[in-house]
Amino acid sequence: MIQTTNVMSKLMETVAGPLVPYWDIVRDRVNSSCAGVEPWKIIVCSCGTTLLVLTARDILFSDEDTLTNRTKKEFFRLVKKIPFVKRKIAEEKKKILKDMEHTMNADVDGYITRLPENGLEVEALMEELKKYQSLAKVDWANGTISGTVYGGEPELTKLMEKVYGMFAWTNPLHADIFPDIRKMEAEVVRMCCTMFNGDSQSCGTMTAGGTESILMACLTYRNIARERGIKIPEIIVPVTAHAAFDKAAAYFHLRITHIPIDEKTRRVDINAMRRAINKNTCMLMGSVPQFPHGIIDDIQSISELGLKYNIPVHVDCCLGGFLYPFMEKAGYSVPVADFRVPGVTSISADTHKYAFAPKGSSVVLYRNDDYRRMQFFVQPDWPGGIYATASVGGSRPGAIIAVCWATLMYYGEKSYIESTRKIISTTRYIKAGLKKIPGFHVFGDPLMSVVGFGPAEGFKYNIFTFSDMIAKRGWNLNPLQFPSSIHLCVTLLHTKEGVADKFLQDARECLEELLNSADAEAGGMAAMYGTSQSIPDRSMVAELAGCFVSSLYTTNKSEESNGTVPTN
Repeated sequence: MIQTTNVMSKLMETVAGPLVPYWDIVRDRVNSSCAGVEPWKIIVCSCGTTLLVLTARDILFSDEDTLTNRTKKEFFRLVKKIPFVKRKIAEEKKKILKDMEHTMNADVDGYITRLPENGLEVEALMEELKKYQSLAKVDWANGTISGTVYGGEPELTKLMEKVYGMFAWTNPLHADIFPDIRKMEAEVVRMCCTMFNGDSQSCGTMTAGGTESILMACLTYRNIARERGIKIPEIIVPVTAHAAFDKAAAYFHLRITHIPIDEKTRRVDINAMRRAINKNTCMLMGSVPQFPHGIIDDIQSISELGLKYNIPVHVDCCLGGFLYPFMEKAGYSVPVADFRVPGVTSISADTHKYAFAPKGSSVVLYRNDDYRRMQFFVQPDWPGGIYATASVGGSRPGAIIAVCWATLMYYGEKSYIESTRKIISTTRYIKAGLKKIPGFHVFGDPLMSVVGFGPAEGFKYNIFTFSDMIAKRGWNLNPLQFPSSIHLCVTLLHTKEGVADKFLQDARECLEELLNSADAEAGGMAAMYGTSQSIPDRSMVAELAGCFVSSLYTTNKSEESNGTVPTN
């Protein structure tokens, strides 16, 4: 020990010895500059300087957002604090919220705001439910809605009703009491692992939807990064990645970097993704397909980056979850983007879309249990006992799991192959038809079920005005931004005879009408999306969107009611 101390002492003398004269000079200058200064001033100046340095560091090197974005946000935040501006914004928000509530209340007679004093008889209750059901004016069953309802087969609906009734009171949180639900959930996950070519080590969990599946994957990689000492991990995603990745960043204290796409192919720019990788990167991802224009990212190249830099790669297949695995067997070539790609470590896939299972069911899959375990939450010290869950939910509806399992078993592989064949062929028929209509531009080369389109080069018109026009013919399409465009998400309902041809005919006629009427009014969606994209302060757009979400919960139509059913 003494020898070690002597060695360290000699080493310090060797290293620090040449610096001693310079240190003496610095010390003398500091002492001379502080001569005659009162001690409290030295303390205040030291603390003030430290505070300024730390503040500057936080401003310049915050790990959660770029300096440019934070500067812009801070500028608009200060502007909105100006009394006149603040008052004007409040007035406009109040007006917008009132307009939105008016829209929500258009067909509503009133709201029940208190429990009925006496419960309703079944017959009366069913009559009330029919009145509520009559509020829905859109007939989704005729195949004029983009996405939303993906199957709707009457026989499957009857099956769902029976299965839900059988398992209505089950809860997978209590696996010892409901081993049937535990078994079904495990089998749903295993069937999905097999579909995505996972080996015996692959695993996963069910979730309440695609958003939760994405959240769980991001949480997993954040937890892994935290164990490696990364304080604020970073996820790198294409700009077209689902907004659930932004939600994960907001929820889990992650930094998110959006990578631009190739304007022609609409696939993520691999070189830009490579340049964005840094020591804090905890996840790369790609979509199969992405929501806006239905394009499949280059998962192979993203995977190679993941392997090279030892970064997990997530594949978001929520939208294409029960199309992609069957495309090859249905006769369509598609890039390999599942567990056959070495660098892919997780996949999210929705069962409540093209698997036709009930809403509120999805899966997140992992290459092995080492990843999955990082998703779990365990509180071993709770007085109520050891609490452990696989995902966000504690208690969960076992009936949804049972109906999902029953749906997969009801269809089977051959029926999914056939539904995939119908949906993909219909999508490509619509894509080819849109390309033949002068004035339309189809974005990229969509291979799956989504076709995104907008104005072709040389044509100047408002695509949202077109969307409003075709909506009057019963079509409900998805509005997109950056660039302004819309898309149709093809479902099994669109494969009915005549639906695709009717859409193409209406699209052609509406566009011709729009191009021939220079004074077409930009109202409805056209006005809303046109305005929102031109607002530089995106937080203002977020506030307006918040007004819409608030309006969904309005009960301001009439005087309070105790919920008693009116008697005539």
